Amino acid sequence: MPSHESVLLSSIDNRGVATLTLNRPDAFNAMSEALLDALAATIAQLASDPTLRAVVIEAKGKAFCAGHDLKEMRAQPSEAYYRDLFTRCSAVMMSLQKLPVPVIAKVQGVATAAGCQLVAQCDLAVASHDASFAVSGVNLGLFCSTPSVALTRNLSRKAAFEMLATGAFISATQAVEKGLLNYAVAADELDNKVATLVDNILEKPRVALQMGKALFYRQLETGMSAAYNDATSTMACNMMDDVALEGVQAFIDKRSPNW
Repeated sequence: MPSHESVLLSSIDNRGVATLTLNRPDAFNAMSEALLDALAATIAQLASDPTLRAVVIEAKGKAFCAGHDLKEMRAQPSEAYYRDLFTRCSAVMMSLQKLPVPVIAKVQGVATAAGCQLVAQCDLAVASHDASFAVSGVNLGLFCSTPSVALTRNLSRKAAFEMLATGAFISATQAVEKGLLNYAVAADELDNKVATLVDNILEKPRVALQMGKALFYRQLETGMSAAYNDATSTMACNMMDDVALEGVQAFIDKRSPNW
């Protein structure tokens, strides 16, 4: 896949693993309008690719993402502009959830405000021990309202609100404890840990993960009875798919499935 402008580098390997690299290292990979547009276009392209199996989001430089580009925001002080900007950002975040494959955040350095939101929005997240996380807008008089949507769906309420109300940084180790990350590893182990996750995902049938991911997020937003009804239908449909029938038969036959 060709790069979509220089602010975002994108590639996809012969296994169907796409890598999106935030490429504004001199600006701490701040979420500029150009970067938002590049992410929106690239994710839309990936969503229609039937060979896609996983997406990894990483960044160049010392920071993962320092949130929105404050210089751009300050230059256009109008409610209409800000409403449009945050609407576009929210759409990008939601598009990651709607992708039919797992999305993994691969984090180094700081991830603040919308950058922390991006980590929270990904299905899985791995960071190096030198990474740190904050929703620090409140330090500038701006409560991180849109990041709070993703954050509160990862952390407990009190842990999330403490981050939002204080703007304080947490370490990668604390981020694992609070539920923002799956793993925190040494910097020189980051590539390997993400690769291990990807390899594990690639061993599973795409259709099962696609159906499962969609159900996973749908049921989180419904009551328990409706969630069980939806999950029951999803499992029944999944069970009738050839990959599940083969998987179960392979288990019975004590052999590896032929996917």
